[in-house]
Amino acid sequence: MKFIADLHIHSKWSRATSKSLCLEELDRWADDKGILVMGTGDFTHPAWFKEIKTKLEPAESGLYRLKNKYKLKTLKGTFAETRFLLTVEISGIYSRGGRARRVHNIVLAPDMATAEKIIAQLSLIGNLRSDGRPILGLDSEELAKIVLEINSRAVIIPAHVWTPWFSLFGSMSGFDSLEECFGKMSKHIFALETGLSSDPSMNWRLSALDNLALISNSDSHSLQKIGREANIFDTELSYEGIMGAIKSGAPNQKSKVKNQKSKFVATIEFFPEEGKYHYDGHRACGVVFSPEETEKHKSLCPKCGKPVVVGVLNRVAKLSDRKTPKIAQNFYHESVGRVPYYNLVPLDEVVSEALGVGTASKKVKEKYNNLIVKFGSELNILLNVSPKELESAGESRIAEAVRRLREGRVNIKPGYDGEYGEVSIF
Repeated sequence: MKFIADLHIHSKWSRATSKSLCLEELDRWADDKGILVMGTGDFTHPAWFKEIKTKLEPAESGLYRLKNKYKLKTLKGTFAETRFLLTVEISGIYSRGGRARRVHNIVLAPDMATAEKIIAQLSLIGNLRSDGRPILGLDSEELAKIVLEINSRAVIIPAHVWTPWFSLFGSMSGFDSLEECFGKMSKHIFALETGLSSDPSMNWRLSALDNLALISNSDSHSLQKIGREANIFDTELSYEGIMGAIKSGAPNQKSKVKNQKSKFVATIEFFPEEGKYHYDGHRACGVVFSPEETEKHKSLCPKCGKPVVVGVLNRVAKLSDRKTPKIAQNFYHESVGRVPYYNLVPLDEVVSEALGVGTASKKVKEKYNNLIVKFGSELNILLNVSPKELESAGESRIAEAVRRLREGRVNIKPGYDGEYGEVSIF
């Protein structure tokens, strides 16, 4: 079965998130976005976990669905069949190797009982009520030990691994290798999340990552942002099916996957330049550098003299041992033995460009809603609907925007030091 999954989001109980992030809204928004499987996010938060237990019911093995009495209609006037998988992002802030480390990891649980045991153990370490993404003084290796001793079927995936401040390879507080971070538990890590500021081809430059699958998720803090990055699987609809499909995406691990029918079809990506940390820079001074410019300025801001924040492109170059791979430079980026990927721009941004008005405008919202009703979902429009079909529906300007997007004919002002990049289609 082929479907799209977004396994890393946040709830209304995380800091700096929308109060609309409840299960009822996630259920119907996922359907309009074109996503079948959503991570719950934040399952360690007591109030959110109570809501999860109250409003969800078992579906396929390791997956849950919203109970009928809580369902809301989609834009199409239908009821969604969204599945939920228990997930949480843990923020570990600790000292290791004489340095302060800040690493975010995603924990995926195969059932409620396992989630409850993880909650019980982590509540002994820190306050789980203060944030949906709990901040714990917990080493990543120790987190992996705790989770996998509770249930070996649970999974740890390092989150947005190149983000400067809070990640495995982050330039400001991370490590230079998986083994340095996870120690003896490294052998249990089979996937990494690439994050918004990198795409798979950037990660293919590191031979050290050949044993790991590369997944992409939205890390969404609002309903509008879910599915901005996601994964396309062709596998049994179950927790084990999804984990098997992820494992099949690691070039050196395919032969070890139990169900050889499980397939990691592709990932859906931002253009990495649009991410908040693609280039280097110093936001307070408005200074943005390419890696070459950073080297020229000896990593210092020319305005204030402080160190610039080294971004993802620069950090990948420092740790890589290969040149940028040759890939098909079109809508479907592929390379031998790798999971291919699509670079997309969210539909509301495409519509905004086509209409020449802001994404928050009434015109964009109305046009977006009409498109979903007509063509089924956002990701179906971006991935599958032909420009001719859009033209036939009277959307010639949007058709041209989609055509340019698929041909990679976009202009991007790279993001840096917490500022999103700016994409222009026309």
